[in-house]
Amino acid sequence: MVILNPVTVQKLKRFRSISRGFWSFVIILTLVLFSLFAEVFINSRALVVSYQGALYFPTYGDIIPGKTFGLDYAYETNYRELKQKMAKEGSEGFVIMPPVPYNPYENDLRLNEFPPFPPSFAQRHFLGTDNVGRDILARLVYGFRTAIMFSLVLLVFNYGVGITIGCSMGYFGGKFDLFFQRIIEIWSNIPYLYVIIIIASIVVPSFMILVLIMAFFGWTSITWVMRTVTYKEKEREYVLAVRSLGASHFRIIFRHIIPNTISVIVTYAPFAISSGIVALTSLDYLGFGLPAPTPSWGELLSQGWQNMEAWWIAASVVGAMIITLMTVTFTGEGIREAFDPKKHTVYE
Repeated sequence: MVILNPVTVQKLKRFRSISRGFWSFVIILTLVLFSLFAEVFINSRALVVSYQGALYFPTYGDIIPGKTFGLDYAYETNYRELKQKMAKEGSEGFVIMPPVPYNPYENDLRLNEFPPFPPSFAQRHFLGTDNVGRDILARLVYGFRTAIMFSLVLLVFNYGVGITIGCSMGYFGGKFDLFFQRIIEIWSNIPYLYVIIIIASIVVPSFMILVLIMAFFGWTSITWVMRTVTYKEKEREYVLAVRSLGASHFRIIFRHIIPNTISVIVTYAPFAISSGIVALTSLDYLGFGLPAPTPSWGELLSQGWQNMEAWWIAASVVGAMIITLMTVTFTGEGIREAFDPKKHTVYE
């Protein structure tokens, strides 16, 4: 059973009272959970297949060849065709498909027609298709999962390095502090976007390569904040007390100072996530982000710009970005207000 500090409970109640921030947090959390289990709602694999008295659950399982269901091919089953075949033959079996029966990589092409296709409820393309026939809704949801995971992993790297170095600078001071100040000043003046472009022109940037490059330059912002906060915290009575008891520097920093600066860390996190989403979308839009055919908001935005007549492409991705960035920003405002010791707000 988790027992929370009374001060933490009070801050959580304060956050709950800030309606805009709290409901924005609920919305963004719902979107994240939806994207994590997107295969249940948006997928070309069936949820359940009943065939000759046996049940199959292909969604999270291995590839099931068509011959398993009496089809004349050995590659993965086309479950939409299997459903139509069972319905036509009046078979006792059944196929339950997700609400959107397409995956983000699948090209749904039509005879004598050229994509992009407009939204269609009959075809289950609720937001239409892109210029190669892939479902927009599928690529939006899976692209959101990619963007949010990218932002969270980047946040862990940036915070891990930035908090450690920033607290050490503020705690030890002196030459150690001056040395890293010069390093950060040099690092901050390097145009990391050009570095990514140069690397992307040499090798195909993978998910982790992009994370490492951006983390290599992105840790400086939180470092300055933690340095300032640590300078103030290290002179407080509780730090002097544990130091007089013989506690090590490592214990003082990681067991006492950092836990007492958690409000600053939590406050900056939503804005760091928002900047990570924007950074990845920008790189993908310029063509220097994740390689094709990875679902990406930036790639969809580029398609929307190139195909202005297909208004549903640009409208879908712009709408998704507005909703995501607004909810993340409002969540950050709510957290900042809840953890602020001054009890005034304009966000309720």
